[in-house]
Amino acid sequence: MEKIYFRNDYSEIACPEIIENIQKYSRGHYVGYGEDEICESARNKIKKYLGDADCDIHFLVGGTQANTVMIDAMLKPWEAVASVVSGHINVHEAGSIESVGHRIEPLPEHDGKMDPDELDKLCVVHEFEHMTDIKGVYISQATEVGTVYNKRELLALREVCDKHNLYLFVDGARMGSAMMADGMDLTLRDMARIADCFYIGATKNGGMIGEAMVIVNDELKPCYRRLMKQHGALLAKGFILGIQYDTLFTDDLFFRLARHENEMAMYLKEGMKKLGVKLLFDSVTNQQFPVFENDIVEKLAEKYQFEVWEPGDKETTIRFVCSWATKKEDIDSLLNDIHNLI
Repeated sequence: MEKIYFRNDYSEIACPEIIENIQKYSRGHYVGYGEDEICESARNKIKKYLGDADCDIHFLVGGTQANTVMIDAMLKPWEAVASVVSGHINVHEAGSIESVGHRIEPLPEHDGKMDPDELDKLCVVHEFEHMTDIKGVYISQATEVGTVYNKRELLALREVCDKHNLYLFVDGARMGSAMMADGMDLTLRDMARIADCFYIGATKNGGMIGEAMVIVNDELKPCYRRLMKQHGALLAKGFILGIQYDTLFTDDLFFRLARHENEMAMYLKEGMKKLGVKLLFDSVTNQQFPVFENDIVEKLAEKYQFEVWEPGDKETTIRFVCSWATKKEDIDSLLNDIHNLI
């Protein structure tokens, strides 16, 4: 029996609209490296959501490439990027930042988020010339644990960045889910006003592959494509990425897909709370982190795919992730099985 999948939000190939449009364009011939008319159309559609901000938009294949290339663009050899300890670049990218000669300076995480006061103190300590000079700040929206930064929190980080002349870089692999979270008061237009650079992820929001890097700060724009090329991140068939973003930013598809995955995750969250299941984080996006006794985790693994987040001697935190394709009946099945096990 095939297991029901809650392991991640990129296990399906792509949403039907993207598959259909790739088929539609499959017989054409296009200029390479993202300089085709489809990519240009996609950029223009994205810019409308950014308030027509004066920005450059580049399409990359995945989050690791997006993070590595941008941080390399931000930093000189003696400079470092600040990240919370749970940040993706600090935990799940196999030393990709360090591999290009840059240091990550970790800060404590607070429900996945960075504290502005702690960032301020880190910068002051690192004014000593024998230490790395903090130049970049890396955060994720949504965070690794499904929480989000609201406008007040993001502006507080911006204030510290302005005080110390830092670049603020936002990993947006799950930007769609963050923007569609209940109570979210940030828009993509706000992101373009507050951050120096950020990306809008398609890989985890209905796309086949792709992250759209938005560069607002003029200092980071020159030679960015050369740096992409140097890092192997400039895709010859860039029009494949363009087709996906042109599709996702037509008729609000990107946001409709994100809204669905959030709705499914909230349905799962409320169902588990009614059953008395402990949740490690109060995630408002498409990732949920329940805590179960180990024997229950083993039983659930017989029927469901999920990720083990924090194993323990008696209890284990696991992660359920909902995607654009998650079905309500699959969640009902999961909740029923949890009910029968606890």
